[in-house]
Parts: sequence; C-alpha cells; structure tokens
Amino acid sequence: MSQIWQGLVRAFELIFTLDPEVMGITARSLAISVSACIIASVLAIPLGGLIHFASFPGKRLLVSTIQTFFSLPTVLVGLLVFLLFSAAGPLGVFHLMFSPEIMVIGQVVLVLPLMVGLVISALAGVDPGMAETAAALGASRVQTAVLLLREARYGVLTSVIMGFGRAISEVGLAIMVGGNIAGRTRVLTTAISLETGRGDIELSLALGIILLIIALIINLALNRLQQR
Repeated sequence: MSQIWQGLVRAFELIFTLDPEVMGITARSLAISVSACIIASVLAIPLGGLIHFASFPGKRLLVSTIQTFFSLPTVLVGLLVFLLFSAAGPLGVFHLMFSPEIMVIGQVVLVLPLMVGLVISALAGVDPGMAETAAALGASRVQTAVLLLREARYGVLTSVIMGFGRAISEVGLAIMVGGNIAGRTRVLTTAISLETGRGDIELSLALGIILLIIALIINLALNRLQQR
C-alpha cells in the first residue's frame, strides 16, 4: 500500500512540476486527437445532414450499419489502416506509417461513424414542423438544413465531444500504426501501457491521472450539453 501511495505522490510531482516528458506526451496526444476530431467534424456534419435529409432506397440499412460501427474495435481499424498504408499497400507510396499523420488518419476513420450517427440522431430529434414552416416561408433546402443544424447544435456538439473522447482514449490503433516511438508517436495511452510494462509506475500514474482529468472534462461537457 505504501508503494502505491509513494507512486501517487511522485505522479502528482511529475504533473505539478510540468515534467517535460509528461507534458510532451500530453501535448502530442491532444494535438493528434484534436486534429482528427476537427477533420472528422468537417466530414461528419455535412455527411450526417445529407443522409438525414435525403430519401433513397436502403437509407434505414445505411443508418443501421453506421450505428453498428459505433463499437468498431480499434485494432480492426488499425489493421485496415496498416494494410492500406504499409509499404506493400496501395497507399504505401505516401510513406506515412509510424507518423503522427497516420495516427490522425486512423482516428478519423475510427470516430467518423460515431459522429455521423450522432449527427443523424440529433437532426432526427428536431421538431419536423420546423422544416415545414421554413419551407412555407420560402426557405431553400440549404437554408432549411442550416436552420435545423442550428436547432440541433447541442446534439452536434455532443457528437464532436464524444468523437474526441473515443479518439484520445484508444490504444490499439495508436500502437499498430504509430509504433509508440518516443518523441514522435508516443501518446498517453501507449505510454501508459509501455511504462507499466517497464515498471515505471510513477510515470504511468501521472499519465493516467492526466487521461482521467481529460475524461472528467469530457463528461462534464456532455452533462452540460444534455442539460441544455
């Protein structure tokens, strides 16, 4: 028990003294996941709106398929990205393996179905009479879509926050395509796994506490949005 307590004390010391290694890993994790979340948002919001507003055969099946991908295993996404971007893969010419860029691409693939599905759900929760009123007042389809997206903004923001939470907490994808390279692709989750195996419990606890704080902030933001 005393060893755990000493580890916690040392972990907080590393955080409060802004240990360069701890801060570097944290900054890298945030940069990769925030970048992936921004790119995924740019894709997910218009794609979710397009699917919601369009009428076509197989729409319900498509939505169900997207929802199935909510629980897509990170290692499966990692395998797919690895096969595409490895030296023998069709996109290997870009030489992106074991780089922050490939981690961003992988996280975009991972969170995109989740964000698209939540955007569709947010739009489906808007009063259908609003679209009819807008059309009756002469609004175009684009103007109506913008109006409904604005009405569903809290649900859309929820999709963005949940996408970020899923991106920053994954580990399988980061190891498979990032390689856990120190100073380049090592992020919070992969560093915790590595340092625990090495027996550096203090550093693992420090990184775990930071990850826990990020998770707490995400949950507080989601609760705030749900109240609104």
